[in-house]
Amino acid sequence: MTNIIVAFARIDEAKSIKNILVKNGMSVTAVCTSGAQAISCADELNDGIIVSGYRLADMVCMELHRNLPIGFELVVMASQKILSEVSGEGIIGLAMPLKVHELVSTVGMMSQNMVKRRKKLREKPRVRSDEESAVISKAKALLMERNNMTEDEAHRYLQKRSMDNATSLVETAQMVLSVMI
Repeated sequence: MTNIIVAFARIDEAKSIKNILVKNGMSVTAVCTSGAQAISCADELNDGIIVSGYRLADMVCMELHRNLPIGFELVVMASQKILSEVSGEGIIGLAMPLKVHELVSTVGMMSQNMVKRRKKLREKPRVRSDEESAVISKAKALLMERNNMTEDEAHRYLQKRSMDNATSLVETAQMVLSVMI
């Protein structure tokens, strides 16, 4: 689930936008009337989307964007004339008057992209330390010596046991070493 913060100078506008998003199946984490409040909420979260007007109680949207933590993107709702001044990476402009389907589809698309980015980061292979690589190499060498396996066979053996036992490759190599030594 993506964190969504709604920030508008007028609380009634912020609540209206929140209601639109909630009615369309999105969860709104916070509603703010100032940039400082939005930044404070964002600091407590890993990533998310801020839906904002051009001008907040204490700053304009570009200042808000500059002060957001990494991982946050900004949807700015303003007149077409003002949106021509608002640009940058991580900023999307929506022209007023608001079309509900544009807001919902834009926030939905941004949310899906964030979920994909998070998934990619989780799936990124973890780099093993030198100690962990040494343990795996030692276990493979022992399997090769005692069981007449090639290096590929020893590696596949460790991988298979690792998957069967729901343990990491390093843990499986440590178990092989403790049993065979």
